[in-house]
Amino acid sequence: MPGELWWKTGTVYQVYPRSFQDTNGDGVGDIRGITARLDYLAWLGVDAVWLSPVCRSPMADYGYDVADYCDIDPLFGTLADFDRLVAEAHRRRLKVIMDFVPNHTSDQHPWFAESRASRHNPRRDWYIWRDPKPDGSPPNNWVSNFGGPAWTVDPATGQSYYHAFLREQPDLNWRNPAVREAMYAAMRFWLDRGVDGFRVDVIWHLIKDEGFRDNPPNPDYLPGDAEINSLSPLYSADQPEVMEVVAEMRAVLEEYDERVLIGEIYLPLERLMAYYGVDLSGAHLPFNFQLILTRWHAATVAALVDEYEAALPPGGWPNWVLGNHDQPRIAARVGLPQARVAAVLLLTLRSTPTLYYGDEIGLARVPIPPGRERDPWERNEPGRGRDPARTPMQWDRGPQAGFSTAEPWLPLDPDAGRCNVEALRDDPGSILTLYRRLLALRREHPALSLGAYKAVSVEQDVLCFERRHEAETLRVVLNFGHEPCNAPLPSGGDWRVLLSSSGSRIGERPSGDHLALAGDEALVLLNDPASPASDLNETG
Repeated sequence: MPGELWWKTGTVYQVYPRSFQDTNGDGVGDIRGITARLDYLAWLGVDAVWLSPVCRSPMADYGYDVADYCDIDPLFGTLADFDRLVAEAHRRRLKVIMDFVPNHTSDQHPWFAESRASRHNPRRDWYIWRDPKPDGSPPNNWVSNFGGPAWTVDPATGQSYYHAFLREQPDLNWRNPAVREAMYAAMRFWLDRGVDGFRVDVIWHLIKDEGFRDNPPNPDYLPGDAEINSLSPLYSADQPEVMEVVAEMRAVLEEYDERVLIGEIYLPLERLMAYYGVDLSGAHLPFNFQLILTRWHAATVAALVDEYEAALPPGGWPNWVLGNHDQPRIAARVGLPQARVAAVLLLTLRSTPTLYYGDEIGLARVPIPPGRERDPWERNEPGRGRDPARTPMQWDRGPQAGFSTAEPWLPLDPDAGRCNVEALRDDPGSILTLYRRLLALRREHPALSLGAYKAVSVEQDVLCFERRHEAETLRVVLNFGHEPCNAPLPSGGDWRVLLSSSGSRIGERPSGDHLALAGDEALVLLNDPASPASDLNETG
């Protein structure tokens, strides 16, 4: 909207490049494929596309092990392909956000090759090296996020290097000013090419305790939990000095016009808020993953929304996320009927919402047959793999669902013949049409993109809230249950249904003091008869 920052009024769409569109027949998505699908994203109505990593990498962790921060991996294409993607996106008024992975590099990065060459190499201190304990055990008790030890011995020098993830992903030493300057130079490389911002991977990990003290045991750990949860990460992450780094990253973006800094942060709410920075000098959007992690119940969701809204610093802008490449999909967590309710919730809360590719067509948990697993975490700790949420986008009813001419790197949903864009885009009752209508509503009604949030009520399985902007009031009513029920409707208003998650009831004017809801139904109502009508039945 005129005068407003794009990242406040817009919506972000995450693409996992390996799984979006393959154009060269190798079964893996690529940058040209993303460019070929930009018209779809413009049709859908999103405002920005966020790309999971595409930099040069040996792919031990599928791009999150970077070997060159200033080049594109040949698997995905070339720098020229990337430049064309940015230009074509901008031509369609779409922004491009890159994944930036600053906590660690690949062990094949030239910096690490120099660092491990000898204890006296000038780049030795670019990574985190420590002597073993006198008994030969690791320097401390820290464990890898993917299971197993977080320290690997380098026989040539007799020291161990720290890796918060795979041993192929050694952590950089962000206490070293030379490391910071090299990474900020990499950010400028992409900003100069027109990138509109960064999503920064595991930003809360960047600084570690200077004394490398042991992490304490986690009192809430239960047998069967991931090994990383056995310890409380008191000293291995979220150190006070990290705020200085976040502010420096923000300062790099401030050298350019209207760029956005998004931080990946899995922390309790009170710690999450710190990443906005002093006087909002930190991340524009510290990612808020509460909807991914919470129990799906009206009262629970209402409480966390109220708590989050109350915790925001003055001027801090909220954001909400339903899914990403690391978590089970929303339809897998709550079922397809409630995934529709979740879509309405995500796109009507006060926030910058982030959509995960494929959620708009109802992709759920795609089964991965034995032998087809790709996720290194699955190999280390079976049952925790992220592959089921990373499977190829399904475009049509043709071979390989229009994703590739070859067998995809991960299997397709067995229901791909029904669950695809071609089958859903002209169906007025489909989840894809619901997403498109919701995105259109956000553009047409400032109350949804900019308006204030007001909690109204929670009764049994029904959550009600309002969004208000100037003379416009919208009421959102969400049935988290599977049975029909009634929701309160204030008397004296002239309410009109703008949208139903079922695809029906548009234009209905309810009367009385109660609103009838079907099971698994969410409604958006307008109490502003002067507001221009929207042609929300159009699906083409």
